[in-house]
Amino acid sequence: MTERTGLRRKIWVAFILQLAAISFATVVGVYGASVVIKNLLIQQALTDEAAHFWDRYANDPGIELPDTFNMLGYMIGHDGHQQHLPAPLRDLEPGYHSLPRAEGGYLVFVDPKPAGTLLLVFKQDQVDALAFWFGMVPLTLVLAVIYVIGWFTYRLSHRAVSPIIWLANLVKRWDPNNPDVEALRPENLPLDVEGESLVLASSLHDFVSRLNQFIERERNFTRDASHELRTPITVIRMACELLSADAGLPSHTQRSVRRIQGAVGDMESLVQAFLILAREGDTGLPDEDFLINEVVRDELEKVRPLIADKPIELVLDEQAAFMLHAPPRVLSVLLGNLLRNACLYTDRGEVRVRVLPGELRIEDTGVGMTPDELEKVFEPFYRAEHGSDSLRRSEGHGIGLSIVRRLSQRFGWPVRMESTAGAGTVVRVTFPTASSADV
Repeated sequence: MTERTGLRRKIWVAFILQLAAISFATVVGVYGASVVIKNLLIQQALTDEAAHFWDRYANDPGIELPDTFNMLGYMIGHDGHQQHLPAPLRDLEPGYHSLPRAEGGYLVFVDPKPAGTLLLVFKQDQVDALAFWFGMVPLTLVLAVIYVIGWFTYRLSHRAVSPIIWLANLVKRWDPNNPDVEALRPENLPLDVEGESLVLASSLHDFVSRLNQFIERERNFTRDASHELRTPITVIRMACELLSADAGLPSHTQRSVRRIQGAVGDMESLVQAFLILAREGDTGLPDEDFLINEVVRDELEKVRPLIADKPIELVLDEQAAFMLHAPPRVLSVLLGNLLRNACLYTDRGEVRVRVLPGELRIEDTGVGMTPDELEKVFEPFYRAEHGSDSLRRSEGHGIGLSIVRRLSQRFGWPVRMESTAGAGTVVRVTFPTASSADV
């Protein structure tokens, strides 16, 4: 969270916009009031004053014309005599007139009667003075009060959200691998953390504490599983190697031993893959620079027992050699799953592994997949049943390619698969960080 998008800035912007809107509405209102005073109230006042003058004139024709601080009166007789009449006021039509300041800035009411034409003149300066004292001064006071109230309201709002901002900054500084939950203990919280903020802080403390327990449990599991599961698998694998070395075993027993060896290899790879994926960030395996060609050769030898009873040829086509900086065991698990899947779904022909610059390509002449099957192939526990030998292939776990996809996403090794039903499958694994090497 940055200052530009933070809660404090949003509240400040909201108050600024609110004050601007109120100020604009107030100014428009006062301006409208001044217009009303100028064009309606004064016009009505001049009209009433003219009617009052004519009433008095009917009783006393010698009555003096209005002459006050704000208003002057002029009379034009039947003979058209306009003595002392300012030039801008001459030749005005009957009615109300507002003259520009260049012509004196008068507000004039022309009222013709049989006895003559009465002109009542109201000075524009007096109107402006009235507008100032009864408009601008109250406006200034109102705006000052609004700004003061807005400032205090903002301070109260800022104080109300300060605990939330403090909590957000605290969580922002946390180390994701080791969050400091002690700062959220009730006795360590600032005094202004109360109400909903206190509930939020307490809930975060309980949640992170619970999460740390789960993380510790996961670490204990992966550590114990790494030791306790590998030991019996190693024992089974060694026993199978001893049995395989006995030349006196019947052929059907030797086939059973090879199947056990294949199952042990699958189990060992699955356990290793699960342990790698169970750890977040740290796989528990050291990164090192290694030649990918050597890993490919080792994995090819491991899957040979899977095709012992099939007319399949394993082919290694090394057109390039390159290095990777990663845990070699991760690549072994990924490549081993792809090779076992290719051998499992190929009845005859070949499984070819090409080592190209920055890429591995695994091609088989197996049963292939339809477009619908290809879309689901990376889903957990999905097994394509295409082909005549589906019963034997159904012995697979249906999780190998799911592990491949997760490992490829974890380490940034994109995997692409192309397949044609009845023709075979091609899998491409790209290594963007690969570096070339001489062999």
